[in-house]
Amino acid sequence: MRLFVALDIDDAVRQRITRFMEGVRNFAPEARWVHVESLHLTLKFIGEQPDASLDRIKEALATVATGSFEVQLGGCGFFPTAKAARVFWIGTEAGPLLAKLASAIDETMPALGIPKETRPFSPHLTLARASGGSAAPGWRKSDGPKSIFVPLQNKLAALTAPEFGTMTAREFFLYRSQLSPKGSKYTKLARFVLGLGS
Repeated sequence: MRLFVALDIDDAVRQRITRFMEGVRNFAPEARWVHVESLHLTLKFIGEQPDASLDRIKEALATVATGSFEVQLGGCGFFPTAKAARVFWIGTEAGPLLAKLASAIDETMPALGIPKETRPFSPHLTLARASGGSAAPGWRKSDGPKSIFVPLQNKLAALTAPEFGTMTAREFFLYRSQLSPKGSKYTKLARFVLGLGS
């Protein structure tokens, strides 16, 4: 099964993002837009794992001890660059605690044979991606100039940077990702509560 760890998004923030997406998605009609109910903030992509590994992964994640924290969502941009845009994303600001949580999760994985991240943590919410494109932030060999997001970029240039509000991260989840032609389906497999502060 294909697994990842992520924060869920508060309903109030999700509703603001929904209204924003409804206002701009027609400027990139060929992009694959995410389903709003699937929005999440990825902390660690684990990848394909045998079913037998699930309990050990849950046990490892249950040892993560960091406090709850505020996450502010706003602004937007493109990966890997605006000219070679493959992914349209929303930014996040959470101070050091979000990165601390991602790092704590990452540290539990090598003992399970799951490699640690080689790239710096780059928190974001993916809203849309070019068809067939990876959501990874870094530059890939297949990246080059693309026009799919140009009308959207022109529209955004005329707008003030969007703000979607602040939420309190009190828990994180282990998700299963099932790929299909209609898009990915995400299922929560386990919930892990964060502390009251750190």
